[in-house]
Amino acid sequence: MRVGIMSFAHVHADGFLHVLRGLPDVEVVGFSDTDAERGKKFSELYNTKWFNTHEALLKEGADAVVICSENANHREPVELAAKAGAHVLCEKPIEVTMQDAEAMRDACSKAGVNFMTAFPMRFDPNIREVKRMLEREYLGKLYAINGINHSEIPKAHRAWFAIKALAGGGAVMDHTVHLLDLYRWFTGSEVVELYAEVSNPFYKNEIDVDSAGLVTLTFANGMFATIDCSWSRPPMVYPRWGHLKMELIGENGAVAVDAFSQHLNLYSKTASRSTSWLGWGSDSTTVMMQEFFSSIREKREPSVTWKDGFEAMKVALACYESAAKGQPVRFATP
Repeated sequence: MRVGIMSFAHVHADGFLHVLRGLPDVEVVGFSDTDAERGKKFSELYNTKWFNTHEALLKEGADAVVICSENANHREPVELAAKAGAHVLCEKPIEVTMQDAEAMRDACSKAGVNFMTAFPMRFDPNIREVKRMLEREYLGKLYAINGINHSEIPKAHRAWFAIKALAGGGAVMDHTVHLLDLYRWFTGSEVVELYAEVSNPFYKNEIDVDSAGLVTLTFANGMFATIDCSWSRPPMVYPRWGHLKMELIGENGAVAVDAFSQHLNLYSKTASRSTSWLGWGSDSTTVMMQEFFSSIREKREPSVTWKDGFEAMKVALACYESAAKGQPVRFATP
């Protein structure tokens, strides 16, 4: 399987490259990036081939690509990859407008290539155990979910995350999609109404996007849920980039899950963080990648699809609409 990374703009591109190099039967062709400074930097840092256009990378005969461009720049590389017959694993949110997201779907459908949304939390063992509990009806009917997804602001690693024209938004755009995808996966139900409060309490006068949001959601099956998302972790001081936690309440009981609880504390006088958490749990990104390649080899749809990415993006966009109007946003009943 010949694989390339299209753009190194996203902060997860580094991790994707590391995972790809460790997978058997996978050959990393290299990465493409139209930003010369970024291309040279990461080519030297990771000793990997850099192509200064996406077309040049695709001419190398990539079977699959990972899209790691800025959120607002996903459409072009996806369409180029589809035209070249390369299967697509796309970072989230998959785009920042409905029109561009739908165009990506159409391009992949026309070319007959897979489109998988990069939602690694679906492959986390803690999350999957909760899914099994729900499937076995241990909790009975699910009444509500309370979820939080906090991190540090990513701009120290990739400045574009805090530029609205490229990111489409801030913490709400960055973090609601993960939890919303899990809520949909747990229930098989879609959001019919949401209300959101969005603000920038942590970086006033520094960025033109939001750094925090509180969202309440009602699903078609009657479940109520919340999302607390923010870039509230102090950069380079808090021991971990961020975390994802949930509390699920059902008719027969409740369960709490912390997806990143498996860690050790490290105290250092020389590291960039004096205190850090070393995770020892399973690597969900590797499992996600394995599913992507398995779907290609087995000629089937991946377990996380374009629709999953689209529905999550649609809710993120609706959060901004709700906050701007100060009113709930309602969706057509599925």
